[in-house]
Amino acid sequence: MSAPPATCSFIPPYLLEQIARADSAAAARMTATLTVDARLRDQRPAVPHPHPTVAPTTGAAAIVPDWTVHTAKGSTTLPGTEVRGSGDPASGDPAVDEAADGIAGALRLFAEVFDRSSYDGAGAPVSLTVHYGRDYVNAFWDGTQLVFGDGDGEIFDRFTKPVDVLGHELSHAVTEHTAALRYQDQPGALNESVSDVFGTCLKQWLLGQSVDQADWLIGAGLFLPGVNARGLRDMANPGTAYDDPKLGKDPQGASMDEYVETSDDNGGVHLNSGIPNRAFQLAATAIGGTSWEGAGQIWYAALTGPDVGEDTDFAGFAAATVAAAGDHADAVRQAWETVGVTPQAGSTSDAGTGSSPSEETLVSVRRTGGFAGRVAEGSVDLTSHDARVPEVRSLVERIDLAHVAGGNPHPDMYVYAFDLCGRRAQVPEHHLTPDLSRLALIVLETGDPAS
Repeated sequence: MSAPPATCSFIPPYLLEQIARADSAAAARMTATLTVDARLRDQRPAVPHPHPTVAPTTGAAAIVPDWTVHTAKGSTTLPGTEVRGSGDPASGDPAVDEAADGIAGALRLFAEVFDRSSYDGAGAPVSLTVHYGRDYVNAFWDGTQLVFGDGDGEIFDRFTKPVDVLGHELSHAVTEHTAALRYQDQPGALNESVSDVFGTCLKQWLLGQSVDQADWLIGAGLFLPGVNARGLRDMANPGTAYDDPKLGKDPQGASMDEYVETSDDNGGVHLNSGIPNRAFQLAATAIGGTSWEGAGQIWYAALTGPDVGEDTDFAGFAAATVAAAGDHADAVRQAWETVGVTPQAGSTSDAGTGSSPSEETLVSVRRTGGFAGRVAEGSVDLTSHDARVPEVRSLVERIDLAHVAGGNPHPDMYVYAFDLCGRRAQVPEHHLTPDLSRLALIVLETGDPAS
C-alpha cells in the first residue's frame, strides 16, 4: 500500500535536538519548533495517498500554474492571509517575495525543463505560507501546501532565503505524485535525495551555472554568521557541510561503506541520502554541461518511469537511471559504483522498525527524523524522585499503545519510539495522540531527572 501524503520538513529533528543540547540559550527556540511540529502533525487528519499522476499526454506544452503566497503573521494557522499571487508586483516583504520568486522559478523549471505541469503533472495551483510560527526553524510540505518559518535570528535565517529549500520541499510533492517512495530506509533516503537533486537543479538553473561552477550545497545561506556551516548538506562531499559546537559535525556518509543501519531517522533517511546525492553529483559532472539538461533529465525519467516504485532501493533506482541514461549509461553506472551501489533492476527494500529493551519501571522516548535528522532521547524511571513521575505515570496508565495508529512516516517529519515500561510502539508524528504528544514533550524537553 502506498504511503500517506507526506508532511516534509526541511530541518531534521536530530539537528534541532543537537542544538538544544549544545546551546542552552537556543534550547527553548529549538524545543518550540519541535513542539509546534508535533502539534501540527497531531492536528492534521490522515488522508489517503493520492494515486500517482503523470503529465498529460495530449502533446500540449506543460503549463506554469497559479500560485498564492500567504502570511501566517507568526501564528500556526494555515494558510493565513493572502499577500501575493501570480502576476502581482513585489510586496516589499522579503520572505513573501523570496517565496514568490522561488515558486515561480520552480514551477517554470518543471514546466520548461521537465515538461511537467505543477507537482501533480496536471496543473494544480500551489499555496505557500510564510512567517509561520515564532522562531520557527523549519520548512515543510504538508501534502497540501508549502510552509516556511523565519528562523530564530541566532542560528537560522529565513527558510525562504535559500531557493533550494523551496525546491526540495516542492520536489517531495512531485515524488508523492510519481514514484511515491516510501519514507523509510533506502526508499526514504532516495525520497530525500531526489528532493535535493531537484532542489540543486533549481538553484543552478536560476543562477545559470554549469556543473563545474556549482557549489553543490543544499541550504547555503540558511545559517547566520558565526555558525561554522557552509550549508545543511554537501552533495559533492557528504559529511563536510558543517562542523560547529552547536550543530555538531555533519553526520552524512558518502558511500555504502558508511551506510547507517538504524531505526532512528526513519531508518537513516537523512543520514544515508548522502550516498545517492553523491552518485548524482558524480554522474552530473561526468556528463558535463548543466545538471538540469544532463543528469537531471535522467533522474527525472527514472523517478517518473515504470521501474521505480514505493519500495525501490538504491540498487533498483541506480538500475533505473542507467536504463534511462542512453549514451551516458556508462558514466551513470560508474557514479553509482563509486559510492558502492551496484545497479540491479527490480531491487526493493523491506522497510523495518526497531526497538530497544527497557526496564519494567522505565518510560523512554526516542525522536528521530526531520530534515536535519538529529536524534533526541530521554527517559523517566517511575521509581525515582524525578519531579516528572506523577504526570508521566498518569499518562502511561491511560495510553493504550495497541490502539495508536502506526503506518508509514511522512518525509522530513519526526518518528517517535515509545517504550512504556516494556510496551513499545513506533509512532509517526502525524499520528501522535494528545497524550503521546504531551508525554514526548515532558520526557524529551528536560535533561537529567531532578532528584
